[in-house]
Amino acid sequence: SENNISYDGIETTTGQVASDDLGRREYIGGAEFAQEKDLQNYLVKNLEAVEPGLELYDQDGITGVEFPAGDRRRIDILAVDKENNLVVLELKVSKGHDRAIGQILRYIGWIKENLAEIDQDVRGIIIAKDITSDLKWASSTTSLISLREYSLTFSLDEVK
Repeated sequence: SENNISYDGIETTTGQVASDDLGRREYIGGAEFAQEKDLQNYLVKNLEAVEPGLELYDQDGITGVEFPAGDRRRIDILAVDKENNLVVLELKVSKGHDRAIGQILRYIGWIKENLAEIDQDVRGIIIAKDITSDLKWASSTTSLISLREYSLTFSLDEVK
């Protein structure tokens, strides 16, 4: 059975419920954020989970959330790594397909041309619940893009 859970205002969709002998209940299997915005909100608050030292881009009052990237396009999250390089995060709430490569490369190119300083590198990370084989093959052709799969776990412990 599928359940919807709201935690700190973030909606998730889960799979089955499992219990153990100690009375703990855990939602397992197929758990994913209900909407991309929920995944985005979570990651903005927890960029360290993506990569140590990663921080949200923030320059002159413009943050890296829904960062404008020309012609009505918006980058899900623009971040800065511990070496002061720019990192484009492209989020897919469910499956990450190979078409995300074109999208993130377009954003990387735009950032290189319009925002990055001469000594700043720009790279991208695609984050999805499920990375498809096509996306793995497409991303293997460039070192500019790395892939991350997310998973959710929620447990309840009985207090005695």
